[in-house]
Order: sequence, then structure tokens, then C-alpha cells
Amino acid sequence: MAKSESIRREHAVEKTGVRKVVIYVILIIWAIVNLFPVYWMFTFSLKSNEEIFGKNLIGLPWEWRWHNYVSAWHTGNMPRYFINSVIVSVSAIALVIIASMMATYAITRLVWKGSEQVNAFFMLGLTIPIHASIVPVFITLRNMGILNSHFSLIFPYAAFSLAMGILICTGFMVEIPKELDEAARIDGCGPWKTFGVVIMPLMKPALATISIYTFLQCWNELMFANVFISDSKYKTLPVGIQALSGQYTTEWGPIGAALVIATFPMLIVYIFMSKRIQESFVVGAVKG
Repeated sequence: MAKSESIRREHAVEKTGVRKVVIYVILIIWAIVNLFPVYWMFTFSLKSNEEIFGKNLIGLPWEWRWHNYVSAWHTGNMPRYFINSVIVSVSAIALVIIASMMATYAITRLVWKGSEQVNAFFMLGLTIPIHASIVPVFITLRNMGILNSHFSLIFPYAAFSLAMGILICTGFMVEIPKELDEAARIDGCGPWKTFGVVIMPLMKPALATISIYTFLQCWNELMFANVFISDSKYKTLPVGIQALSGQYTTEWGPIGAALVIATFPMLIVYIFMSKRIQESFVVGAVKG
């Protein structure tokens, strides 16, 4: 009896070991598949056209052409595009945070008729593809006279990120006990002071999540930036990289270097705040 029990345990241990090996193998393969584009983009940025279109498409560079980065940074006017992307992204993040926090507070904490309908109206923004509205947005910006400016990107980016911002804020704010609001009112706090002193400090995780989500949306966007901006003084990184392509011949190494430069901030954000990025996609669905 004891012997059969020992045999069963050994079989169970063997099955567990085999299962772990299979899982690790699958995870390693998945990691390689996901990291390969990063490796390819980096090696691509250090090659010449001969290597890229020759027999060394995915291998390490035969000649490490670090001057591709110097060429991309100076010839391609990358500093100006980089600064424009930072200005647009940071401004859009600030607008989304302020608007989504205030809207969510009004919807979830204040008692007024029609709050649920207003929340449903905001959530409709999640169903509208951002590029499907490019014509009416263009006409609106033209009538406002703000085409070819930072505002022509800041306002649309913030508007199309607002629905997700409210969804994320709602997921966090409904978890805050309403007794805190009542205690603040007893202490003489009005709605604005309660919002600023009681609610805002407890919403720091939501603020981080919204910031990351909005940053990723703004930093990568190309269509709006390409249509609404024609003056190189206001172009962002995606449009600037596109402009590196020549009319007759193109040096693809510097384009790869520009792509690495543009991707680097996103990699840094993801490496250090990956947990918040995951929350940005699941917290609203789980709690909301």
C-alpha cells in the first residue's frame, strides 16, 4: 500500500516537472517572438542599404554604422520632432486627467438626474474609431483656425482618450467609500474641496494608468498628425520619420535609427510601469 502510494507520488512529481518544462518552453518561444521585432529594428538601424537588401536581413551588422543615429538626429530634424511629440503628449495627458477626473467625480459621487445617461454618452466614445472622424475633426479645427499648431493635435488626442480615462477613473473611484465624502461635508468641505483634498490623493493609481494609456496613444499616432500638420515646425516624430524617406533614393539605416529613438521612450515607460499598463486595460472592465 505504502509502495503504491510512493509510486503515485513519483508519477505526480514527474508530471508536474514535465508540465513546468512545457510551460517554460512555450514562454521562452513567446518571449523570443515578441522580442524579435526589437532586435530586428535595432540591428536594422546599424546597417547600410546593401546589408538590408542583401544577404544580411536579420543577422548582426557586418559593419556597425553608429553614425546612422547621428544622421537621423541632425539631418532628420529629430530634436524638433521629439520636442513637439513631448509637448503634444504631455498637454493631452494633462487635459485628459483633469477632464476625466472631474467628470467621473460628478457622475459617481454627486447626486443629480441624468448622471447615468451622461456616463453612457461618454462611453460611446469607446465605440468610435479615431480615424473614422478625421473629416469632421479637420473641418472643426479649420473653422476654429488652429490647424498647423500644437492645439490641432492636443484637442483631438485628449478628446478621443477621454472615454477611456473616465472608464479607468470610474473603476477606481467607485471603490472609494462614500463615507469619506460625508465626513468631509461634516467638516465643512464643499464639492470642490472634497474633490481636491479627499478624492484626488486616493486616485494616484488611476492618474498613473491614464497617463500611460494616453501617452501611448499620442506618441504613436500618425494619421491626425499627418493630416492636420503641414508645417515642419509642428510635426511630431511619426510624421518626421516618414519624411526621412527620399524621393528617389532612401537611406534606410537612419530611418531605422529614428525608429529606435522614437521607440525608446515607450520601452522605458513599459519596462518601469508595465503593471500600470496592464491595469489600464483591465481595471475598468473588472471594477466598472
